[in-house]
Amino acid sequence: MRRIWLIFAQTVTVCLAILFVVVTLRPDWLRSTSTQTSHMVAPSVSPAAVQSQAPGSYADAVSRAAPAVVNIHTKKRIEVSRLPLPQDPVLRHFFEQMPGFKQEQESTSLGSGVIVSAQGHVVTNFHVVEGADEIVVALRDGRQSRAKTIGIDPESDLAVLQVSLTDLPVLPFDVANSPRVGDVVLAIGNPFGVGQTVTMGVVSALGRAGLGINTYENFIQTDAAINPGNSGGALIDTLGRLIGINTAIYSKSGGSLGIGFAIPAQAAQMVVGQIVRNGFVSRGWLGIETQDVTPDLAKAFKLSTPEGVIVASVMRDGPGAKGGLKVGDIILKLDGEPAASTPRVMTSLASKAPGTRVSLEIYRNGRAQTLSLTLGQRPVRPR
Repeated sequence: MRRIWLIFAQTVTVCLAILFVVVTLRPDWLRSTSTQTSHMVAPSVSPAAVQSQAPGSYADAVSRAAPAVVNIHTKKRIEVSRLPLPQDPVLRHFFEQMPGFKQEQESTSLGSGVIVSAQGHVVTNFHVVEGADEIVVALRDGRQSRAKTIGIDPESDLAVLQVSLTDLPVLPFDVANSPRVGDVVLAIGNPFGVGQTVTMGVVSALGRAGLGINTYENFIQTDAAINPGNSGGALIDTLGRLIGINTAIYSKSGGSLGIGFAIPAQAAQMVVGQIVRNGFVSRGWLGIETQDVTPDLAKAFKLSTPEGVIVASVMRDGPGAKGGLKVGDIILKLDGEPAASTPRVMTSLASKAPGTRVSLEIYRNGRAQTLSLTLGQRPVRPR
């Protein structure tokens, strides 16, 4: 019996020694075994649960919006010199007047657009169709149609076309849900003519103005990739709603640097609605030019803070002149709202109908006073 007990004790000692060596030198052996065992007994996971844990997809939003985003092909005939022109302006003019010195060439360009009504109205950028002799709209389903221009608005860089096709996919403007900084957005268009493309980013900023792109600016800034050919395309949210029209990029290379700009849906809808109804956009106007009040100007005019905009020029016999505005007046408030900057003041005036009475609180000759003026019709740029 003692011999058996001795053998048992030695066996236990050897097993403990082996376990100690394994735990010390190769602990992964034990983890691997444990993992395999847990996998064997783990409960099964349903496909729905797996899908809910997977990264989000925006395929539904794209499938809802993309059919209404079109490619736009334009052609225009331009005159070019047969030979390089001399630098001297007199010789240049002489050669330009010679018969046969210039020849006509056809230039083509690409852009994007969005079908916004069942009547075939397509909104795009003015610079996409500017000067075009022929415009062709191509749908994602393969159909093509020549388009006619219903109206243009160079000051907002928008144009409205119309195609005569039936059963059109439509993506109306969404003006009920304002985008927020940080919202995920998708840009759909035809960059570089490669075909319809979707890119993703976020709303980087709202109300961008003073960029020198358009006369009236109130852009959505996004880092969704926008490249040449995307102009006029759709900026949508993750539910597939049209929140803007892609218009411009900030770039030193010609490609996307993550700073793109889109016209908000509310502003675009106003322009498109007026073009469809009237053929042009009617805007309120005072016939003045203004500039922001800088700290130096504030000191010169003895203002406590650099607020408001200064009237730099007044058109003779314009609405502003008739209402009593003078060069050097500082507009502090427009209809009770602070005149924060020149773009905001001009945009606010333009959003009002001609004939509307507006109240201006101005600073003149060291004291504040109030003027009541009637807005005129801003001259419309001919087509």
